[in-house]
Amino acid sequence: MIREDIIDLFRVPADKKVRLKDHNPGWKQTDEFEHLGKDALKERAKAILDQNLADLAEAQGLLYADDRYAVLIVLQAMDAAGKDGTIKHVMSGVNPQGCEVHSFKKPSAEELDHNFLWRYMRRLPERGRIGIFNRSYYEDVLVVKVHPELLGRQLPREKVGKKFWEERYDDIKSFERHLVRNGTVILKFFLHVSRDEQKKRFLERLNRPEKNWKFSPSDLAERGHWDEYMAAYEDALSATSTEDAPWYVVPADHKWVTRAVVADIVTTTIRGLDLQYPEVTAQQRKLLEQARTELAKE
Repeated sequence: MIREDIIDLFRVPADKKVRLKDHNPGWKQTDEFEHLGKDALKERAKAILDQNLADLAEAQGLLYADDRYAVLIVLQAMDAAGKDGTIKHVMSGVNPQGCEVHSFKKPSAEELDHNFLWRYMRRLPERGRIGIFNRSYYEDVLVVKVHPELLGRQLPREKVGKKFWEERYDDIKSFERHLVRNGTVILKFFLHVSRDEQKKRFLERLNRPEKNWKFSPSDLAERGHWDEYMAAYEDALSATSTEDAPWYVVPADHKWVTRAVVADIVTTTIRGLDLQYPEVTAQQRKLLEQARTELAKE
C-alpha cells in the first residue's frame, strides 16, 4: 500500500483554493526514492498495483455480500490523460457482475430536456456494486463553462445569473451529500496530465495506424482552450472537494503512477468500510445441515 502521507499529497482539502501549477503532473517519487532509477520505480509501482488488484477483488466480493454500500468512482481529465487505461488496469481483477462503467458523451435531446443531473442519476451504482463514471456531471461545470453557448440549449436565459456557477456547484455538492447519506462512497479523480505529455500522446495516436481511431479533430480544438479548462478545473475542484466526497489530483504523465495511486485509494477506501458477510441465523444453519446430510446420502 502507498503511505497515507503520500496519498495526502493528492487529496484536495475541503474549502481550499486549488492551483494546479502546485501539482506536478510528472510526479513519480518522493525524495527518499530519488536514488532509484526509472525501472526500479516502475517495478515498485507494479508491485503496489498487483497487490491492490488482489485486495480489491477480495474487497469487492465483501462489498457485494454486505450489500449496504455502493461505490461511485468519478474520473475527469483532459483528453489523452489515460482514463480508459486506468479503468482497464485498475478494474482488471474485479468481477464484471459487480462493476459498471458509464462513459458520458454529448447529451441527447431527451437528456437536455431534463435537469443536468438527470442522466447521471439514472446510472448510479446500486448497493453492493462499484460504478465508474468516465466523465460525469462535472462536465456541466467544465465543458459548459468553457463553452457557455451550450447553456442556451439547456436553460432559459433568465436562469443564468451572476451566481449561476456557484449555484451549480451547490447543486453538485447537495447531490453528492444526498448520495453519501444514503450509503454511496464517492471517490473523485482528476487525472492531471501536462500539455506537453498530451501533445506526445496525440502524436502517437496520429503516427500509429492502430490508434488513429482514438483521435478526433475536436480533441485538437479543445486543446486550444487549455488555459480556460485549467481555470475551470481549479474552480470546480476548489468548490466541490468535501470531507465526504474528496477530489484527488493524480499525476498522469506517467501511467504507471496514475494506476498505482488510483488503485490504492479505491482499495484502501473500500477495505476501510465496516463490511461484513451476512450472519447466518440459527434457522438457516439448521437448513444448511439438512442440505449437507441430504447431499452426503447421494
